[in-house]
Amino acid sequence: MSLSVVEQKKKNAAEHAVAQITSGMRVGLGTGSTAKFAVMALGRRIKEEGLKVKGVPTSEATRALAVLHGVPLLSFADADRLDLCIDGADEADPGLNLTKGGGGALLREKVVAFVSERFTCVVDDAKLVDKLHAFPLPIEVVPFAEKVVERELVRLGGEPVLRRNGDAPYLTDNGLWILDCRFPPIDDPPMLARALSSIPGIAEHGLFCGLAHALVVGTESGVRVIER
Repeated sequence: MSLSVVEQKKKNAAEHAVAQITSGMRVGLGTGSTAKFAVMALGRRIKEEGLKVKGVPTSEATRALAVLHGVPLLSFADADRLDLCIDGADEADPGLNLTKGGGGALLREKVVAFVSERFTCVVDDAKLVDKLHAFPLPIEVVPFAEKVVERELVRLGGEPVLRRNGDAPYLTDNGLWILDCRFPPIDDPPMLARALSSIPGIAEHGLFCGLAHALVVGTESGVRVIER
């Protein structure tokens, strides 16, 4: 099946990142449309080259995909540090601040990125923006505190909307809810991240600041790599 132009860009970025993996590595496996290509590429390298790696998935969907493509998995409880995390993003700014969580896995994605020696973010070139804002910021919340969090987000200038799955609230793999919050263009992502982290009831937010070491940007002709 032929890929669309956007899918080919995502595939280019993912395969470039996976090419950096060497035997013996413990690798965080991200969630989403671009990370999917990374898991598939890793499975091919394992099958064709005999690459010896262990993966830690950031979602149940990624776990199933890794099993399907023959990627051996490691329990996160047995992985105090990972060598590399490969994951996508919904948006990325020039400072490598990211918006993540469109796939609903932001909490696990941030934990896995945090314990990785290196976090390589893979995106297509449409995800590059001057300032984060076009994609609503996902915020994972404890259901009991949803209304409190919603009011605090409005005070910060946001417009939160509860993510739904049909008539019911969307449930993350952690059994929590997600507020998708629109903000004006974010001038200072780390400052907003600190403000969000101070609100009780927020389990995690989708601002990833200071975590990505490299951004691999898929283009029609190949990739462009931006290092922090």
